Amino acid sequence: MSGLKIFISVIFVIISIALSAIILMQEGKSSGLGTVAGMADTYWGKNKGRSMEGALEKFTKFAAVAFMVLALVLNILN
Repeated sequence: MSGLKIFISVIFVIISIALSAIILMQEGKSSGLGTVAGMADTYWGKNKGRSMEGALEKFTKFAAVAFMVLALVLNILN
């Protein structure tokens, strides 16, 4: 096994674990009865990109793309 393949495999495992942890840390999308009454447009809902939940979503997207790219690279290297 080449050094590059080992390095990419280690990064792939780290991203896999991080992606699993980040997904489990996120809250569910259902807001309960607040969405029925129209209470979903609160201050936190409007500024979601600046909150912790927004940061988790951004990192999830980045990690998912990195996961797919590394999976393709590892498949090509085999």
